[in-house]
Amino acid sequence: MEEVLIVKFGEVALRGKNRYIFENKLIAAIENNLKGCPGYFVSRELGRYVVCAHSSPFDFARVIPKVISVLGIISCCPAIRSRDMSMENIKKLSLLHMKKRYPDAPVKGYTFRVTAHRSHKDYPVSSQEIAACIGECIIEGAEGFKVNLKEPEINLRAELRNQVYIYSDETKGFGGLPVGSCGKTMALLSAGIDSPVASFLMARRGVEVEAVYFHTPPYTSERALLKVTDICEVLKTFTASFKLNVVNFTDIQMLIKEKTPPEKFTIMLKRSMMRLAEILAQKNECQALTTGDSVGQVASQTLKSIAAIDGAVSIPVLRPLAGMDKNEIIDWAKKIGTFDISIRPFQDCCTLFVPPHPETKPKVSIIESFEKSIDNLYDITKEAAENVKVYNF
Repeated sequence: MEEVLIVKFGEVALRGKNRYIFENKLIAAIENNLKGCPGYFVSRELGRYVVCAHSSPFDFARVIPKVISVLGIISCCPAIRSRDMSMENIKKLSLLHMKKRYPDAPVKGYTFRVTAHRSHKDYPVSSQEIAACIGECIIEGAEGFKVNLKEPEINLRAELRNQVYIYSDETKGFGGLPVGSCGKTMALLSAGIDSPVASFLMARRGVEVEAVYFHTPPYTSERALLKVTDICEVLKTFTASFKLNVVNFTDIQMLIKEKTPPEKFTIMLKRSMMRLAEILAQKNECQALTTGDSVGQVASQTLKSIAAIDGAVSIPVLRPLAGMDKNEIIDWAKKIGTFDISIRPFQDCCTLFVPPHPETKPKVSIIESFEKSIDNLYDITKEAAENVKVYNF
């Protein structure tokens, strides 16, 4: 008998002939996260992976957070397994698990059911009979357990594969696809709530995410930049590594503010950001840009505004939050751990100098004519892209 961690994946299993690519990236990500936990290794099993320890006991409290943060994993289950697949051993292991996992059962009392599954149909006992035998053993051998087949507090699972696995706990993951299996994007990252969630959701779809942040000293403080770097540290827990490009955007912002009518300022500003992000994306082999826009949330996120902003670039712009409302985005920010950082009271360039009445239905032709009238706008944009400060997390 030994303690192991069952690692289950979902969408990866639906892949066809290229499934091995996704599986290899998933295993590599798990192994990378386990580097800080020496003594553990990953083995393959049909439809899942198993994390094993070179010696006992298995430190589940330390290992599970490392594994469950890997995107592509739907759940982790602490289990005990044994090569002895006799019915007597299965009952013994099940009873041992219940007593060890729920020592307060005699006092609190728990309802339970048993779910059994056998991969080998030539096993002499059916799945239903296995479940019944285990349930009877627990009722007779342990205090404080009562059967409830419909809504149990505990679902004890017995799986007969190449070995027998017994478990009842399940820690949910974020699912999706392993990072790096579906290309690369350059995310426009701010210190707000939305763009970190957008970056995470693209990573969850298997896209490698690199980010650009537009810093405008002295109008934005170093604490605003610190918010962004702290957000990157959080995102790194899901992506294994994270690269941030910090652009000094002050000269561009002030030039646009000086030469542009107030109502057109936001659109002009965002077009310059997109143009600069595209330069960095092409330099770093990204196939798309990603923003945290949610349709209709602010003036620059109406459909006409979005069309005007996207007209500045030639590569695809991904908006994973397009159909979400603010509460849904906040829920995601709390789930991934960026919300408390984003609400720190330090503004970035996206929230400063916002005009009182920004345009919501801009015409691209008019916006382009204003851009052409601003001397050196394109030149200083290219210069800003060449003087980027890079942070690797």
